[in-house]
Amino acid sequence: MLLGVIIAVALAAALGICVLTGSFAGLMWLWLAPVLWLGFVILGIVLAFLFLLLLASVVDIKKEQKEDSKLYRKTIELYLQSALRPLGWHITTKGMEKLPKSGRFLLVCNHVSLADPVVLLRVFSGRQLAFISKRENQSMFIVGKVMHKMLCQPINRENDKEALKTIIKCIQLLRDDKASVAVFPEGYIHEDKKLHHFRSGVFKIAKKTEVPIVVCTLKNTKDAISNLLHLRRTDIEATVLEVITPEQYAELGTTEIAQQVYELMAADLGPDRVAEE
Repeated sequence: MLLGVIIAVALAAALGICVLTGSFAGLMWLWLAPVLWLGFVILGIVLAFLFLLLLASVVDIKKEQKEDSKLYRKTIELYLQSALRPLGWHITTKGMEKLPKSGRFLLVCNHVSLADPVVLLRVFSGRQLAFISKRENQSMFIVGKVMHKMLCQPINRENDKEALKTIIKCIQLLRDDKASVAVFPEGYIHEDKKLHHFRSGVFKIAKKTEVPIVVCTLKNTKDAISNLLHLRRTDIEATVLEVITPEQYAELGTTEIAQQVYELMAADLGPDRVAEE
């Protein structure tokens, strides 16, 4: 949408200048219009980036973010909607009809690439996802500050006591109806880019809040970043496998829930994408 607006405005501006300069009286418009149009498109993209940079520059990540920022979330959703397909990420979805029509949920997904959160934000646009993310991501250029404004929660994966504080914060987010929580229960991106067994602690979030668990898989994101850098297309598939209701997991412990979710993902991904453990 945003890119379409930039292209349309650039075209109108280019044609307007051609009219004002009388270029249509001769053949000059044949080269002037395309050059002006391209220049205005580049200018529009630069201005869009500068706006995002400005938004990030005023964020203090040391200050607790108590509410999901509509401005930052809508901006990111608009940018992703406009940019991902032109940049070569072609996303198809399956099973989206299984999602709860309303209310919060815990989203769990496999994790093989830095592109995964970006894809999920695009796929679940409008559902207010707050990711549990490694604390190092807070220092990422622009990304860390925007995530902070969208209630994403940093986690210290090497300290169980600190990690528990993040889990408790996510529980509170759901109880206060501030956001749905998204997590990659493997905890890490593994070198083999395959599915590994989960850390069951994240499922305490569901047990304590009694929200549905949305089980999702992503395929073909492992090469998405390198393909983008080399201007190659990436066909990404996002699938909602199942929504496990609170009634279905009420009698299960977190380890049992983790195993059930793992088996669902493994069956969908296939043996080539699952590690032998």
